[in-house]
This record gives sequence, structure tokens and C-alpha cells, in this order.
Amino acid sequence: MTIDNDDDLQGLKKSGRLVADILQRMVRAAEPGMTTRELDSIGAAMMDRAGARSAPALTYDFPGATCISRNEVCAHGIPGDDIIQAGDLINIDVSLELDGYFADTGASFGVPPITPAIAALCKAGRMALEQSVRQVKSGARFNVIGRTVEGVAAKRGFTVIDNLASHGVGRALHEEPREIPTWYDKHDRRRMTEGLVFTIEPFLSTGATQVDELDDGWSLFTPDGTLAVQYEHTLVATRRGPIVVTQLPDAA
Repeated sequence: MTIDNDDDLQGLKKSGRLVADILQRMVRAAEPGMTTRELDSIGAAMMDRAGARSAPALTYDFPGATCISRNEVCAHGIPGDDIIQAGDLINIDVSLELDGYFADTGASFGVPPITPAIAALCKAGRMALEQSVRQVKSGARFNVIGRTVEGVAAKRGFTVIDNLASHGVGRALHEEPREIPTWYDKHDRRRMTEGLVFTIEPFLSTGATQVDELDDGWSLFTPDGTLAVQYEHTLVATRRGPIVVTQLPDAA
């Protein structure tokens, strides 16, 4: 989606605020002994009250309102009877449609007691997102995002998952550009255009560079059992820099 009027911008901001509120509420509610289905029901209820619809359920018939992943499952986890344990690494990804506008956000966090390894990985993931968002400006190359993420990961001793990418969003959950690498691709000559709406969602790991899919057809996991985190914003590129329409909580 490319925004060219204030009505579109305000509609996108409204969706962005809602996904951010839902994510923050779910992160704060997560505790040992709770099932991921119970946690998902919090997000589902907030969407219902606001008149919004879950984007993955609407678009792909995903069996949940949100994606909730634990430990080596790092993305697209199906909410169910899985019980959250003390010391877990959790990822929650929230995306929805409200009044025709789609927004997408996500965060990873440790369930206390948080190990130093999880704390360091989460800190690096947040830093990779924050620093790459600052690179957004109409006319900038997309590959500056991946270069920034890789730089943060390398400096802190982590790897980047390179078969999961960011994407365009706005009038649908996934739009053009369909793949925005969060790893450096020197051959990517594309540039951000004024008003373009897209996500930035780096995945950093303690060792993995790829994820595989479980037999459930959704859940993505690190095949070597290492951990991975994801942080995500939806934003708009402008000549003055990014307009971030989602606000992630301080999740770890």
C-alpha cells in the first residue's frame, strides 16, 4: 500500500495502535501455567471488541487469532494446549484488519526467570529493529535494512534467519514488495518510495540461519534447537523518515 492522503494514514495508525495494544496486553498477561490458547483468547477478545478481524485467520485460515511460539518454535506457532513454563522464550505476532487497514507487529520475551542468554538475544533483536527502522526514508535502498540487522547481529555474536523476510502491508496482510530481506543482499537495488507501507521484522538466532516447518503446516522452528527472536513494526516511508504506526512494548 502507498499512502497518498491523510484518511489512509489515520486508518493505518488506528490499526497500528490496536495491534500494539493487543501485543502489550498479551505480553503482560503471559505467565507460567497458562496455555497458549488462553493467551490467544485475550487477543481475540480485544479484536472482537474493536470490530477488527485477525489477519492470518482472515487471509490464510490460520487456526488462531494470533501466532504464539515457544522456544525453538520461533514463528507461526498455533495457539493450543501448550503450557507456558517459567524460563520459556515466547514470541507473539499480532496482525489484524480494521476498517480495511491491516497492521502487523510482534515481539519476543522471556518468562521469568530470564536467562542471560535469552536476555542478550532479546536485547539484540530489539536493537536490530530499532536501528533498521532509523534507516527508513523514501529514496533509501531496501538493502540498508539487512545490512543494519546483520551488523547488529554480528557485533553481538548472533546469526540472522535468512528464509524469513519483511513485507509490504496495508490493504492486505502481505503486499508488494513481497520480500524485504533482513539480511544484506548486495544485489537488491530497490528503493523505498514515498508513502510505501511495509514491515521490518528481523529474526536473530543463537546459531540458526534457517527455519523449517513442523508437520502442523504452520509452526516454524530452528532445526538445531537453537533459539530465535523476532521483533516487528509496521511503518510508512517518507522523505523525512519513518512513520511507525505500531508501538512495541518493552517486552524483555
